[in-house]
Amino acid sequence: MRPQDRMAVIHRSVVREMAQFGAEFTVDGEVVRGPGTTAVAVREHPGDGGNGHVDLGFVLDLGRADSPVVWDCAAGLGKTEEEKLDNAVKMWATTTASTMVELLEHRGEHGDHYRPAELAGWHAIQGPAAVFGFGNEQLAGWLADHQPLPALAEALRPELTAPRLNGVKLFLGGRAGDDIAEVRVNGQVSEAASAALHALDWPRGERLCWARLFVLLVAEGGVQPEPVRPVPALVPMPAAAPRRRLLGRVRRALRAAGRR
Repeated sequence: MRPQDRMAVIHRSVVREMAQFGAEFTVDGEVVRGPGTTAVAVREHPGDGGNGHVDLGFVLDLGRADSPVVWDCAAGLGKTEEEKLDNAVKMWATTTASTMVELLEHRGEHGDHYRPAELAGWHAIQGPAAVFGFGNEQLAGWLADHQPLPALAEALRPELTAPRLNGVKLFLGGRAGDDIAEVRVNGQVSEAASAALHALDWPRGERLCWARLFVLLVAEGGVQPEPVRPVPALVPMPAAAPRRRLLGRVRRALRAAGRR
């Protein structure tokens, strides 16, 4: 597939997935513009070779050089390259975009808020976990009952180099004897945090199963030079929805991930 065709598929998929949040995004050259000053930027994934990887950056204040951009990469499965790219964007939307929407709306509908004592000065927003593969109930249950971030705090602390906003992606799974754990901070692999995640007691079954989740760490108090929310909420503010427990978020992501 030609690079321009790949970009067209990714752009269409971003527009469709953001519409699931009630937000209208439109393609404008190399970016996909959203409400206010929000946008999603796309860049080529290095060394992709048609494997269905996408690199997406959620822009909070388009046009400002110092605007935070939260980058994340995702991969999708499928029979064709177009299907792989489409499913990669769906995976990004389920986990990362949900977290970004929650940052902007701050309603507790698309993510959970907490302040990890082990990371003083940072407010955490965690979106739904996407769990996929065979026999995934055990891994989904573990994620529902555990909070991995505090256990990674010591390794993460020196990696939080952005003063206002840092994105942390966790990917874990596989099977017993053939497992994988990877942590990326602002799009870059953290070897120390990845090792700490691998050392946790999440279940390793006999069949292949993986989980993906995304956490935003937002600077509190005087750490951030400007407000992190420079744009209004993406959608009108209806009556507040009841808060879901994290288990509900995992199950919701499981249903969505069934298409991947």
